[in-house]
Amino acid sequence: MDIRIALVGIGGYGEGYAQELLRASALRGVHLVAGIDPAPERCRILPEFSLAGIPIFPQIQDFFAQDCPDLVVLSSPIHMHALHTCLALAHGAYVLCEKPLCAVIQDGRWMAEAERQASKFVAIGYQWSFTPAIQSLKRDILLGDFGRPKRMKTRILWPRNASYYQRNRWAGRIKSDSGDWVLDSPANNAMAHYLHNALYVLGDTPTTSARPISVQAELYRANPIENYDAVALRVVTEGNVEILFYGAHAVPDEAHPVFCFEFESATVEYTAYSQQGIIARFNDGRMRLYGDPNAPGAEWEKLWQTVDSIRTGEPVACGIEAASAHTLCINGAQESTEITSIPPEGVRRESRGEADSLTWVVGLQGAFINSYTQSCLPAEAGTFPWSRAGKVIDLHQYDHFPVLG
Repeated sequence: MDIRIALVGIGGYGEGYAQELLRASALRGVHLVAGIDPAPERCRILPEFSLAGIPIFPQIQDFFAQDCPDLVVLSSPIHMHALHTCLALAHGAYVLCEKPLCAVIQDGRWMAEAERQASKFVAIGYQWSFTPAIQSLKRDILLGDFGRPKRMKTRILWPRNASYYQRNRWAGRIKSDSGDWVLDSPANNAMAHYLHNALYVLGDTPTTSARPISVQAELYRANPIENYDAVALRVVTEGNVEILFYGAHAVPDEAHPVFCFEFESATVEYTAYSQQGIIARFNDGRMRLYGDPNAPGAEWEKLWQTVDSIRTGEPVACGIEAASAHTLCINGAQESTEITSIPPEGVRRESRGEADSLTWVVGLQGAFINSYTQSCLPAEAGTFPWSRAGKVIDLHQYDHFPVLG
């Protein structure tokens, strides 16, 4: 069965989807039938679309006026995820939507209802969820091999230059130019996989995530943007598991993502780009290796497993329900506290390349590393006079962002 695919967003991350689809089309039995992008010139492989005879449409509605594929792959901006997903479902297509699910939880409910009415599935592109390493780890957690989960903590320190925030009109924004919620941030974009993963591996079925019941946030801003560029979160799940998340772009040096998942009988650890991958160390001295969710080719498991699920009818590893837990955390975090602008004396700006610069906060990198080690929020460690922990947001009945909006 040849699967016909339309790709929405062919520049940026969508370019990777385009390369993978063009490379493996014959091998995988798929046919890329259209690219959809209002600014296709940003795609560096645009000539390959012409060579393959693949048309480019400026808007998804223009494409649906002429054709309907089996699968729509969405690599569009965050604030377009819900609308594009629902349009594709209404036209009878399956959907693979890039992470995050959407900007606000009410749009997630809209997507879920559209999925139900269409009798088609929506996969959400949290790529780790589709990898053998994470699937094997999740299976063993479900089997109870490690005992009761106690604490999950994750830390990512990824510097992002000024060009990162200038690459489009919605980066670092709370709302788009048209007034739609975006909530772009480290935790809702570049680092979203890692927060989602802590929730996902705790889900009580292979295709669900643990439901968060509360979130407390620290949100900081050094760059001249609307939203935050550094975040620390404490999330508590329905099973009373504490999830700690530390992520920052406003740091001078990259520190590879790490996580430490603590259970009664074992500790599971990971350092990105290390040779060992995910390692479980049992209290009795045994070890178990799971491999690396960032292994070569793992990134595109989400695409090919989605294609396989269309053919077989098997459920996808990560769909709307599994991805909703992350959106709940993001929305609750945004309501937990106002964003703290770092005092000017604590901010440094340095040249990075001929026409680029990096903005970073003095001491922030060390503070987040220390907080991760001590399993606390930075404000609790008292490192900075300007650090501020937000209020705890109850997520039990949370169904709309903002609560009072």
